[in-house]
Amino acid sequence: MKKKKRNKSEKAEKRKSFGKSLKRWVLDILFIALGAFSYSLAINMFTAPNDIAPGGMGGLATVINHVSGGAIGIGTLFALINIPLVIAGFIKLGRMLMVRTLIAVVFVSIGTDVLKPFFPVYEGDRILAALFGGLLIGTGLGLVYYREGTTGGTDIINKLIQKAKPYLSLGSITMITDAVVVLISVLVYGNIESGLYAVVAIFVGSRVIDAILYGTLQGKLVLIFSNEPEKIGSAIVNDLSRGATMLNGTGVYSGNSKNVICCAVHKNEYVKLKRKVREIDPSAFIITAVASEVLGEGFHSND
Repeated sequence: MKKKKRNKSEKAEKRKSFGKSLKRWVLDILFIALGAFSYSLAINMFTAPNDIAPGGMGGLATVINHVSGGAIGIGTLFALINIPLVIAGFIKLGRMLMVRTLIAVVFVSIGTDVLKPFFPVYEGDRILAALFGGLLIGTGLGLVYYREGTTGGTDIINKLIQKAKPYLSLGSITMITDAVVVLISVLVYGNIESGLYAVVAIFVGSRVIDAILYGTLQGKLVLIFSNEPEKIGSAIVNDLSRGATMLNGTGVYSGNSKNVICCAVHKNEYVKLKRKVREIDPSAFIITAVASEVLGEGFHSND
């Protein structure tokens, strides 16, 4: 009798876990699709028609498309360039990240080429094209990054850099790697203005990315009150590669003893930490404070 009850409980738990996993993947695909659409809209409506290559593989594909006289679509070039990079990503960054990346690459490619006739084209003031192009690109990349994916290309390179230097924001890393593509675009288009407008678009995009992922916060000090402190502590150490301190606390009202987890994380780790805590204990009580600077073993100053 007890065995039957245990089997029913296990089946119920598996169904619940499957439901959560399915919901997460539906949200992942929805956010990635919206992000890809925003990215494609930026290229077709604002940047490509105005000879602006705003970094990344999208910018490189725009430059190659210009050189070929439009013989090969930007979306097709985007997909072709990403094939070897996605393969490398599967090896270095893990399967789940690359599955999301593949979804993003497919959506961007389809959105850029197949939906191109349906996009309006803006060929007015190039500074406005750079500003709104950067806004849409930053929104697109931010939505994809928010669901722990990438749009391939330099995004994969950016993720590898962030993995080695977790205190650097994705927006800042993106700005640095995009500079190479901007230099190429200056040479191809034959005028420095294209490069300057691209820098404007990249800067705006990087600010939007950081705003979506981190808000205005620079760092986080997190106190976690949970009935599963050991599991959460293990997840912090193993999944985030961060340390944590278990504090002994006593409830003033109840008088019960309870362990409190104290953890300091850099701003680009907070979203993942919060998700991990919610996965382990949905009823956990989390207090988050701004940390202007975190120093010590395992952390680095931005100076």
